[in-house]
Formats: sequence, C-alpha cells, structure tokens
Amino acid sequence: MHKANIFYVDDNARSRLLLASILREIGFNVIEVDDPVDALELLEGARFDLILLDYQMPGMTGAQLAQKIKKLFPEIPIVMISGHATLPERELTHVDAYCGEGTTLDELILTIHTLTPAPRAITPRVHVGNSSLWSSST
Repeated sequence: MHKANIFYVDDNARSRLLLASILREIGFNVIEVDDPVDALELLEGARFDLILLDYQMPGMTGAQLAQKIKKLFPEIPIVMISGHATLPERELTHVDAYCGEGTTLDELILTIHTLTPAPRAITPRVHVGNSSLWSSST
C-alpha cells in the first residue's frame, strides 16, 4: 500500500513534532522542516502528495510560501494550519484547505485524507479532549 508523502513546514518545534508523530502513526510518511526558506530548497527534486504549512512563521508567512510552492508545483495540494480562526481571503489564494482555530485533529486528518491519493486505511480516532487542536496563541 502506498503511503502518502507529506511535507510539513512549521517553525514551532513542539507543534511540528507532535503533529508529525500523529501523522506517522496513522500511516503517512512525513518530512518536517522548520524554516520556510529551507523548505523551498528541499522541495526541489522531491515528490510529495501534500504540503502542510503553518501560517505564522518568521521570514515568510505560510501564505507567501504557498504562493511560491504553487508556482513550482501547482498540482500538489496545500493545507494551511493556524491558530487564527480565519485569515483574509488573499492569504488563502494558493491554499487548497485551511484549518484554523476550532479545527479538531480529526477534521485535519480527514482533510489530509481527502486531499491525498493514498488509499484510505482504517484510521484510529485520535482524541485531544474537547478542545480544538490549536489555540489562538499558536
């Protein structure tokens, strides 16, 4: 069975390690990067099924990075995650899905499954209490 390859860019090490670990546990291959500039270099020559970007990063926002990625790889779906409930529409122009404050982990995983070509395996339901996956401090 093909495992979907996810490229995950987030400068917050704790959030990145936690989410990448969960995604690996449910069957995805995950490459993590903490810097948006480094991410652009690493994308050259690689093949990913989905790109997961944090919105708030130093040096370049996730929206700016999404725009650059879509110019190079228009066929790869991009999911933006953020601690903001909403973002201005202009920030989401090059994004295929947005998961902000109030999005549960289950909803994010469903979004990723929907946008990746890998066959769906039975995915264990992951609970993070009754709170959303992100808080506004992220």
